[in-house]
Amino acid sequence: MVYIILLAYIALVFIGSLMGSKQVNTTPEGYFLANRNLTTLTLFFTILATNFSAFYFLGFAGEGYRTGYAYYTVMAFGTAFACLSFFLIGTKIWKLGKENGYITPSELIYGKTKSNTLRLLFSGIMLLFTFPYLALQIVGAGYILESITGGDISYFWGAFILTLFTIIYVFLGGMQSVAKTDLKQGLLAIVLMFSAVVVVSKDLGGLTAANLQVFEQSPELFNREGMGGIYTPQKWFSWLIFWVFCIPMFPQIFMRFYIAKDLSHLKKSAFLYALAPLIISIFPVIIGVLGHISYPDLVGKEADQILPMMLINHSSEWFAALIMTGALAAFMSTLDSQLLALSTITTRDFYMSFVKEEPELKEQVKIGRIWVVVFALIGLAIAANPFDTIFDMGKLAFSGLSVLFPVTLATVRWGGTDNRFAIASIVIGELLLIGFFYGWLPSELALGFEPFILVLAVCFAIVGLGKLVQKE
Repeated sequence: MVYIILLAYIALVFIGSLMGSKQVNTTPEGYFLANRNLTTLTLFFTILATNFSAFYFLGFAGEGYRTGYAYYTVMAFGTAFACLSFFLIGTKIWKLGKENGYITPSELIYGKTKSNTLRLLFSGIMLLFTFPYLALQIVGAGYILESITGGDISYFWGAFILTLFTIIYVFLGGMQSVAKTDLKQGLLAIVLMFSAVVVVSKDLGGLTAANLQVFEQSPELFNREGMGGIYTPQKWFSWLIFWVFCIPMFPQIFMRFYIAKDLSHLKKSAFLYALAPLIISIFPVIIGVLGHISYPDLVGKEADQILPMMLINHSSEWFAALIMTGALAAFMSTLDSQLLALSTITTRDFYMSFVKEEPELKEQVKIGRIWVVVFALIGLAIAANPFDTIFDMGKLAFSGLSVLFPVTLATVRWGGTDNRFAIASIVIGELLLIGFFYGWLPSELALGFEPFILVLAVCFAIVGLGKLVQKE
């Protein structure tokens, strides 16, 4: 039954990719941006599906297990606040993209600053820090397929199979296929995740009874500060505002600002996006918290598998397979978008800068498809030796990309800043993050906040100084 469900899902998505391949044309805007023609619902679901990924299914459940319901609050509201940046910079990015034909994020940066150094630095940071998040999807797929097949498919081969399948449908249809599959996969993932909560809690005697049992075992899981008191007021503030700066800087999200049919569709999608995290973020966290009933002693990355473990233990085999198919849908809806975004950036910002300045349009699409394969294999290589937890992998990617926000805001809203200060902002910000990540800088420097808040403050200050210099 498990294999029948998996094969049926793969067949469904593959047919959708073939339909997308018939609609895509051989122009860069057709392959990379779906001809800038997405309407509200399709745009909303492709933004939602590409953002809620393995980090949502496995990461949220794992952190729910480790820290409790406080994690839902900081993540749900923090992610919802990201819609502010959709209005603040997303609408301006759409207008600039429409007027000037920009396809990649860095094309906009270059168009406004005329600095090729800044353009290449911007692209390089996007490539570098998207890799951990890309690999995270592959890691999640490996965990899921290994769990639901009882080990018949090993972690690595599960990761390989999903990577190969994603390559095929992105290769065939580009953004048109990605957007169409994201709509289906987004709906599937949400419905199935809700169903998982209903079935698991019912098997545990009902949601209220199960939560009471967990409360008796570990009351800290219900505290505002979370297990171990990790969510201090400073940490709450850090995570509540962080996503405003981080989410729009993912290349796959940034490029979605370009693809709305008109500005009204982008604004409506942003409003829907503000509501969605408040509803759907609670589902995996509930299962993570309830996991203490059946598995009270998980440590580290073991907790990242609490979702499949609870489904296997508290539902039928076919239902667990069905829910995990929804998880695979979430992973693929992010992986496909990342692969397409990274291949677009490499083709337009590096190949056209250093190899061939004006390749034919068909050649650009061909080169983009080659890079889809290359980046998928790099992600698979990283997944072969993953970080300690899914949360750690995600946090590294999020922090590194957020450093680009001050320069982006200045470029699209403030009339720019001195290019030397823009470059310094990015370089110094990334060096500071690396220093905190490897422990070369003491965390006490952040005064109780997450280190990325201090880093962002420094970056904004540098960009602000550049604005003053520019006026002189």
